[in-house]
Amino acid sequence: MKKFVVWTNELDARLSKKYGRIVPKTLAVDAPSADEIIRVCKELGINVVSVEKEKRNPRLSGLDENLRTKGMLVLESEDGKSATLRKIAQKIREFRKAKPKKRR
Repeated sequence: MKKFVVWTNELDARLSKKYGRIVPKTLAVDAPSADEIIRVCKELGINVVSVEKEKRNPRLSGLDENLRTKGMLVLESEDGKSATLRKIAQKIREFRKAKPKKRR
């Protein structure tokens, strides 16, 4: 199994690839959280080795505070990082669509 670091911003649709988004914009999600990623990893059978929910990617230090999501995870997966991130992003999209909308 391969271990790799995943930052929440690597799945964030609000960021360009220049700022670290790895998945295609069509798969990316707005402001993914570390908790969402952990939940999805459990569903997909991806091992979460460690989590640091308050850590921010230093690559984004010059960005607006609203665009800087928190969260760094170390994952262990049979697939490579890119393929694993695509699976995670797709599953987060499915979970967000399935979430019932609150009535007013």
